[in-house]
Amino acid sequence: MFNRVNILPAKFQIMSVPEELYNIRFAEYFESIKVLYLTNEKFRSICDDYCTNVVDAQIYKKKFEKNFRRKLECENLSKELEEEILFFVVRST
Repeated sequence: MFNRVNILPAKFQIMSVPEELYNIRFAEYFESIKVLYLTNEKFRSICDDYCTNVVDAQIYKKKFEKNFRRKLECENLSKELEEEILFFVVRST
């Protein structure tokens, strides 16, 4: 679901820390976060929930931006077509 960053050599690796935890807000505490993530199941669960929500928010942001652009395109086309309709009606009367 989210990407993990390995912090131990491959032969010792049991689990890794999700890359979503590598952000500016947590930078000052990252060493503590790594230890807690690897040793505390409740903390790991909170972090995993956080990471899932970060990924979901990114997905919805992309969808929103795509839908917003499509909405603008439709509104612009509607305005152009309104003008064409009015032009046609005026010309036909």
